[in-house]
Amino acid sequence: MAEAVLFPDRGLLRLSGPDAFGLLQGLVTADLAGLAADRAVYTALLTPQGKYLFDFHVSLEPAADDDVEPALLLEVDGGRLDELERRLKLYRLRAALDIEPVRPPPTVAMVFGDDAPAACGLPATPGAMRSAAGLDVMVDPRLAALGVRVYGEAAAIAAWLAADGIETVEPEVFVRHRITLAVPEGGTDLLVDKSIMLEAGLDQLNAVAFDKGCFVGQELTARTHYRGLVKRRLVPVLLEDAVVEPGFAIMAGEREAGEIRSVAPPLALALLRLDRLAEPLAAGGGTVHPRPAFWQTDLAAQLGGPTAG
Repeated sequence: MAEAVLFPDRGLLRLSGPDAFGLLQGLVTADLAGLAADRAVYTALLTPQGKYLFDFHVSLEPAADDDVEPALLLEVDGGRLDELERRLKLYRLRAALDIEPVRPPPTVAMVFGDDAPAACGLPATPGAMRSAAGLDVMVDPRLAALGVRVYGEAAAIAAWLAADGIETVEPEVFVRHRITLAVPEGGTDLLVDKSIMLEAGLDQLNAVAFDKGCFVGQELTARTHYRGLVKRRLVPVLLEDAVVEPGFAIMAGEREAGEIRSVAPPLALALLRLDRLAEPLAAGGGTVHPRPAFWQTDLAAQLGGPTAG
């Protein structure tokens, strides 16, 4: 059965004007050419050194006039929306566009579980979207198995969920689901000015286009990809008798093997060294067992054991 969770602090930033698409396309890691009225894109903005700054979902806001370019809507962590606005305005220079928050911000919900896209009338295609009952409904652009994002007024979302018999659950239920699928979240798994796209697996979650041309931080990202320089990866882990918090060290004997990020017992998402992946791992007084997500086939092959999903 599909379930739903409400995200308490998400925001939308609107970029409008003739230069909006060109500016963002030249900054972010994904190719925005795939954007359409029925297709959203997931992407990130990096530092010039290739480290993570922001990640967000991008969709189109239909224009009332056919002669006007549709605005771009960026869904981002509400606590960092103003920071993203300031950053984009630094890049704006003389470009003809407006950058402003959507006020009031919409409520954002996620429908997840078995056949969530089908339950929302969508194909299981990352980024597929449609409008329904005044809501914007979007298969998560990172991974269809993660679920379906829903934007709109809180009352409208509640009525839509109730009509389809979809119950709202506590956030931890969704966090456990997200960890199982090895999908990182900004702030906990993706650390500002520290995380690298390929260590987080974001190249496999539709966030990086290596053939789109230049973007901020492209040099490090491309070099890491083409030279096979990834030495650590975010991996779901099963905690056995381990009591941990984000930031706890994971040890392989006397050597540090990684770090705990998101936690939803008995699971956590951990940044692990690949050369320690198959060794006995411990943290928080217990044992840590790597359980790669179904799409992390390279890591599952290295372990020769079970996956998380």
